[in-house]
Amino acid sequence: MPADAPGPEPSPEPPGGAEPSRPPLTDAQKSLRAQMLATEHWSLLASRSTTQSEVLTRIAIFLTLVSAGLVTLGVLGNATAFSGWFGVAALGVLFLLVLLGLITQIRVFNTATEDLVYVLAMNRLRAAYVDLDPGIERYFMMGTTDDGTGIDRTYYAFAVRSRTQILGSSMMLILLVHSALVGLFTGALLFALTASVGLAIGIGLAVVLIVFVGWMSWGYRGYRQVLRLHEPLRRATDQPGG
Repeated sequence: MPADAPGPEPSPEPPGGAEPSRPPLTDAQKSLRAQMLATEHWSLLASRSTTQSEVLTRIAIFLTLVSAGLVTLGVLGNATAFSGWFGVAALGVLFLLVLLGLITQIRVFNTATEDLVYVLAMNRLRAAYVDLDPGIERYFMMGTTDDGTGIDRTYYAFAVRSRTQILGSSMMLILLVHSALVGLFTGALLFALTASVGLAIGIGLAVVLIVFVGWMSWGYRGYRQVLRLHEPLRRATDQPGG
């Protein structure tokens, strides 16, 4: 009986490595590597899909609770003529919504970071496919480099990635809602303490802006941190014409 095909050789060193290049892989070795890479690729896709589905469900639940909370305040206001214990109830409902928004906001930003890592991992796998068969690279629309250029191409393959993608994202939606809730709660609390409408509105708007900018800065720092900690195996500048 013919002997089994030898297993895969260790991957060759990147350009500039100390080890000399090894003999080319056999077809059997390439086939086995492709199967292992495809298994990992499907695992990443499943994890990414599950994460996105979970966070979208969390956002939907939060928005439903916000809607229900505001409707409840309207009903209570009509029942109490916006006097008596209505103020305490309103502050309690708004405070609960702010806490739920905080938890949801943290999860949304963490998910954005996780999604970035999934994109980097899948770009690295596409680079491995290209190593096995360089001729297939021109058929990939997504990025084949695990660097900033590859990330942008995967997120938006048809043009230069712009700020409109961020402005239209679920992350921006939840950030606006949460910032508005924090400002509304702050304004309501100040009005309850000072009975000054102008002060409540002014401070409330300032808090909305501060919370919005603070969260955006925090999210951007998380994005940059991933790129600082990640060391690409393949960069766009390493490719011909890069």
